[in-house]
Amino acid sequence: MEVRPAAQGRAAAGRVALLAVLLPVCCRAAPERIRYAIPEELGRGSLVGPLARDLGLSPADLPARKLRIVSGDEKQYFTLWEDNTNLRINERIDREGICGAVSPCVLSLEAVVENPFNIFHVSVTIQDINDNAPQFDREFVAIEMIESTPPGTRFPLSSGRDPDIGANSLQNYQLTPNPLFSLVVRESPDRTKHAELVLEKSLDREKQRNHHLILTAVDGGDPVRSGTTQIKINVTDANDNAPVFTKEIYKVRVLENLPEGSLAFQVKATDGDEGTNAEITYSFSDMANSARQVFTLDSRTGDVKVTGPLDYEEEKYYEATVEGRDGGGLIAHAKVHIDILDVNDNAPTLSLLPILNPIPEDSVPSTVVAVINVRDRDSGDNRQVSCNIDGDLPFRLEPSAENTYKLITASAMDREKVSAYNITITARDRGSPALSSRAALVLEVSDVNDNAPVFEEAAYSAYVAENNAAGAPVLRVRARDADAGANGRVSYWLAGGSAGLAPYVSVEARSGAVYAQRSFDYEQCREFAVAVRAQDGGAPARSSTATVRVFVLDRNDNAPRVLWPAAGAAAGAGAAPAAAAAPAPFEVVPRSAEAGYVVAKVVAVDADAGRNAWLSYELVQAPEPALFRVGLHSGEVRTARAVSERDAAKQRLVVVVKDHGQPALSATATLHVVLAESLQEALPELSERAAGAASPAELQFYLVLALALLSALFLLSVALAVLARVRRAGPPAVLRCLGAQRFSVAGAAFPADFCEGTLPYSYNLCVAPGRAVAEGAWLPPPSPPLPSLPAEELLGGEPCAKRSPSSSVGAGEPPADPDAPQVCKPALSRCFP
Repeated sequence: MEVRPAAQGRAAAGRVALLAVLLPVCCRAAPERIRYAIPEELGRGSLVGPLARDLGLSPADLPARKLRIVSGDEKQYFTLWEDNTNLRINERIDREGICGAVSPCVLSLEAVVENPFNIFHVSVTIQDINDNAPQFDREFVAIEMIESTPPGTRFPLSSGRDPDIGANSLQNYQLTPNPLFSLVVRESPDRTKHAELVLEKSLDREKQRNHHLILTAVDGGDPVRSGTTQIKINVTDANDNAPVFTKEIYKVRVLENLPEGSLAFQVKATDGDEGTNAEITYSFSDMANSARQVFTLDSRTGDVKVTGPLDYEEEKYYEATVEGRDGGGLIAHAKVHIDILDVNDNAPTLSLLPILNPIPEDSVPSTVVAVINVRDRDSGDNRQVSCNIDGDLPFRLEPSAENTYKLITASAMDREKVSAYNITITARDRGSPALSSRAALVLEVSDVNDNAPVFEEAAYSAYVAENNAAGAPVLRVRARDADAGANGRVSYWLAGGSAGLAPYVSVEARSGAVYAQRSFDYEQCREFAVAVRAQDGGAPARSSTATVRVFVLDRNDNAPRVLWPAAGAAAGAGAAPAAAAAPAPFEVVPRSAEAGYVVAKVVAVDADAGRNAWLSYELVQAPEPALFRVGLHSGEVRTARAVSERDAAKQRLVVVVKDHGQPALSATATLHVVLAESLQEALPELSERAAGAASPAELQFYLVLALALLSALFLLSVALAVLARVRRAGPPAVLRCLGAQRFSVAGAAFPADFCEGTLPYSYNLCVAPGRAVAEGAWLPPPSPPLPSLPAEELLGGEPCAKRSPSSSVGAGEPPADPDAPQVCKPALSRCFP
């Protein structure tokens, strides 16, 4: 097995830094330190201890508690492996390489658990085994002795070194038996043992010039290990004075950053002889190999210079023995103790243990994000380290123990504003000049559903022309959710009370497109509003509502409708032929009418709106085009000039009513105008109109009525015959009553459009009660003016028959000719506003 020098063990000891006991980092204090002890040199995977059981964790708790270990050492000597329950060795542990001569050798680590978060401190003591044998720096040692050297003189020998400690370290020296020499073992204050060769008897060069001895160094291990070196003693001729060093022990302090080639110190010896016997040469007689690599001794001047890099963190102390030899062979020895002084040449190192990454954005302040361990290999003030966070971030560092910090949240976070944080932690020591180092942690913020969808507009307006196709798009609503993933996935539907408007519109759940479910009619519904809800996919879900107001735009899909007079067949784009209208009324215009005389007013309406409902009137047909004119916007029919005798008595006017839509729709109205000075003059025209106005439907009605009356009379005759035979005494009273009836029970006849129209003007209209009669059949007008009678009396008539003498003709006037046929008084006028 390889044997390590003791100096290398001390160098390894400088690399060890035990983590301080951490304060609790969560809700409760950690238990006392858990301690294990293992021998060094165990193989990888060897058991250290049942960590999970010692922490009080059952196998069922392990998945939730997430047991982990963290060590501040550069090498990870321990691991939990796959079972996650037992602490095992991850790397070969050499106690001498880690701790050197330091005892006890303890490695510290932390066990971290979550739910709840806690840190447990674990110490593993590395026990020494006797795996190193004592070793000398040189295999052969040459010593020159003058034959005149007095007995009792002591010669220091090269010391053996054993990296082991305690009983396994170097315990004693042994020398091969020789009558001239003996061995003395001395123990220094640092408890190291040194061997000295003692001359027991005087030497005689002439008898024996050389002597060979073997020095053995023995440790106290089991089994015992040992190391040897050979000593060759050359006996020289006499020299009176031996060299003398100025100091018995040189104590030197050297800065670790001393450049190579620099003078570290100087040793000096004097000799009282002269000549060659006074010439002293210097050399290291007992020095570790690690010291020989960084220091050299000038044999002539005694200057000790630095020839290799000094590192306080690797080796803090060197020890050597300097030998001064004069030209006659006399020697002297001096001890040199070299202390290496620390300078601030090591920047702090940081190790991060993430605890919560990613971190939910709704984490409360003081949530532990990571544990940070800081180490500085320097000593004193050079190893005092402070940490801070670069930049203005919602985090802060909280000291937990010496060189240990907790990274915790300082304020609330919002993933929608910052989705990840680049946290840079700077560790700075107190040296001069100060050194620093940085460690970066990318901390992602996980999303929670803390944002409701937001519509781009609080209220939307859509304009749709009527008569649209079912399924036509109306508009698209859009809501954005600042959350991510399912929390930011938005779906749409009609909300609340708008569900009743589902026959009108629908909403596509994914895109937010609003579609018409039916064709809209402006005349039935001009506008309506629906509420659209946007909801995300979070749990619980969040939603918001926007109002969509749909305005139906008018199209020119309704032709004008004539209210008065009754409209004829409608014309124009898209208009269907109307059913046969009732005959238009007559308008009587006196022949003495001047220009501007109001004949009639055409009244029409249009169900459309706007320009589509703007109506204009135009006279398109008239026997005398120059006689009448129509107001473009009023619809009033007026005389354009004075009526003359040459104008025809009957005028048929056709007025077209147009709207202003695209394309324009229209309807027609027909007026019959009679030019007459008086009512009697207009009656023949009126009678002809009344006679010719009977429609086939009216004739059919009258035929059916006549058949019904004939049937009734037949039945009445049969009944009367039966009654006459039953009652011979005389006719019944009812028959006498029937026989005394001399007047017709038929009522007045009215035109079909008698009650139509709501014109703001008053007109006189004369209508005959029955069929047209010859002009001579009318009674001449009496000389006195006709009395004003109600319309009912004017329209009432008497049947044509001979008057009984008892009946009066008028107001006490006798009939002119009793034998002449009597004509019933016609209804001369009907006046209606």
